[in-house]
Amino acid sequence: MRLSTEQNNPATKDIDRVDTLTALRMIHEEDKNAVRAMEAALPALGRAVDEIAARLANGGRLFYVGAGTSGRIGVLDASELPATYGVDPSLVKAIVPGGYDTLPDARLGDEDDRAGARVDFKAEGLCEKDAVVGIAASGRTPYTHEALVYANECGAFTAAIVNVENSLLASAATVAVVSDTGAEVIEGSTRMKAGTTQKLALNMLSTAVMIKLGKVYGNRMVEMTVVNDKLVARSERMLRELTGADEQTCAAMLAACDYQVKTACVAIVLGCDAETAKKMIAERGGKLGDWL
Repeated sequence: MRLSTEQNNPATKDIDRVDTLTALRMIHEEDKNAVRAMEAALPALGRAVDEIAARLANGGRLFYVGAGTSGRIGVLDASELPATYGVDPSLVKAIVPGGYDTLPDARLGDEDDRAGARVDFKAEGLCEKDAVVGIAASGRTPYTHEALVYANECGAFTAAIVNVENSLLASAATVAVVSDTGAEVIEGSTRMKAGTTQKLALNMLSTAVMIKLGKVYGNRMVEMTVVNDKLVARSERMLRELTGADEQTCAAMLAACDYQVKTACVAIVLGCDAETAKKMIAERGGKLGDWL
């Protein structure tokens, strides 16, 4: 039986014979269907968030694993977290068959290499504190499936993000996040609707995990890494809004706190230095709490 993601889509069967705007509207309608498909997956995604956040708070790590589009989406999400939330790059990492050198060329990297998955995750020192999220539109990619099997053997938490029902990958995971996106705009091109829902799922998962770890206050990125003029301006504005202090005070305190917004907030509100502020934040598990 053909997977739903590999079937032909009757809604777009004439896409090569219509004008450009009509073709774009066809694609857009299918994209809206992909977003709607995420609704049923939210409860499972929430369970995965809670499990992963608990492990990261206890010294564990999060690994994404996938091949092709799925692997690239995992790499994208993992690579954005250090700048956005100030976490160490080793906290969330994406593993792809053949390594990162294969990413620019979809023909490289062997997604059928089960043994390679075990080698790669053994090299990471995977343990029971960690979490592994396998991503695959088909839910049957051998490399990704073997990674989850090995992760289970290590006692790690496992989750699957897939786009078909009753998949092999879902059966290997503790929690299965399933968004059934159906036939693609172009038959079998799962970089489209399936890839869209995978990006949505990882956006939500990593953001919610970071919120639980205290990397967000209200809806602000209070642990972002300030690396350019735009982010300096954003951090100064954020600090003024959170503390009510004037522009000069905020600029000076941010500089004294190495542009760590959370530290500067506490230092201003409590009238202490950066080291004292850091210590007090650590005592509260990294959260600003009711200081503001």
